[in-house]
Amino acid sequence: MFLEKLSMKDVNKLYNKALAGEFLSVREGKELYTRTPSSQLFYLADQIRFKKNPLRRVSWQIDLNVNYTNVCISGCLFCNFHCRPSQRQSAYTLTKEQLQEKINLVREAGGDQLLLQGGLHPNYDIEFYENMLRTIREISPGIKLNALGPPEIAHISRISGITMTETIKRLIDAGLDSLPGAGAEILSDRVRKIISPSKPDAHSWEKVMREAHKLGIGTTSTMVYGHLETLEERLDHLVLLRSIQADKPAEAPGFRAFIGWPMQLKKTRLLEKYPLSPPSMLENLKMVAISRIMLINVPHIQVSWLTIGPRTAQLALHCGADDMGSVMIEENVVSSAGSHFRMVPDEMERCIREAGFDPWQRNQDYTPVLK
Repeated sequence: MFLEKLSMKDVNKLYNKALAGEFLSVREGKELYTRTPSSQLFYLADQIRFKKNPLRRVSWQIDLNVNYTNVCISGCLFCNFHCRPSQRQSAYTLTKEQLQEKINLVREAGGDQLLLQGGLHPNYDIEFYENMLRTIREISPGIKLNALGPPEIAHISRISGITMTETIKRLIDAGLDSLPGAGAEILSDRVRKIISPSKPDAHSWEKVMREAHKLGIGTTSTMVYGHLETLEERLDHLVLLRSIQADKPAEAPGFRAFIGWPMQLKKTRLLEKYPLSPPSMLENLKMVAISRIMLINVPHIQVSWLTIGPRTAQLALHCGADDMGSVMIEENVVSSAGSHFRMVPDEMERCIREAGFDPWQRNQDYTPVLK
């Protein structure tokens, strides 16, 4: 808790500080979030967005979220998708033939990228993942692999008995192109011990990202809010991401984007244990705005239309976001907890145009798709 509040004069100083590209503290971010009229917060974020990305256009991409296995020992209370190793009838790992089918799907849709994620499988070490990535490369040499995530990297490192650096290097050699920001949720061990008791801690997530940046791998950063965290913990999370980005090697791409979304709670054990309500549309928009304001050194803010819906996402494009993410040909995890929104490429482009922007299709590294 803060002992004193800033005057409105000081809040105006914060506007100028943010517009100048200076780092705001957790306290300053909270003052803006709680004391600024929403319309002014959105306007400030929008101004920063256009300073960083001046053109009146919004990016999007085509990829496929491939869940290579559903076996996981992390015990996340919010996940309806995973199963324990003992649940043999429900457990799966994709075969080479099934991976081929996934690749065909994304190719037929006009994409050339896979978002490859699974669980913390107790029996799969580094060799399994190397073989999987190489198999995909053999099937489709030109496919881009945005694969795994910090919890998976930390888990692979631990069960393989090798360092995180060696783990990432070997995965790069096997075909890894970039690393998604999966598994961050809220980077507070207080929260993580409750909602995902066996998942690697916040420091492990941070360490993986720092090592990936040192090795020149482009990544994204994420946050899942709207459950047991406080506003201060959300802002602490953003400040930590900003610090990781500030410390990356100058030539490294680092965090290319940030994506935040509200926790999907339908039929989850988390909702059974705690009387939670989903964030309002206003809160979702304010989170987009404060993310743009706080993460001044991250190039792009992506809006999660999959969880907040296309209409709210259109509003978010006027609150600091400049990217609509993927059409997401297939998605299983958040869908199993209540998300039901879907779009095809034509709908995505129409959605962006209706919001007053020009759509442009991008690759994972934010270069344009050549058609």
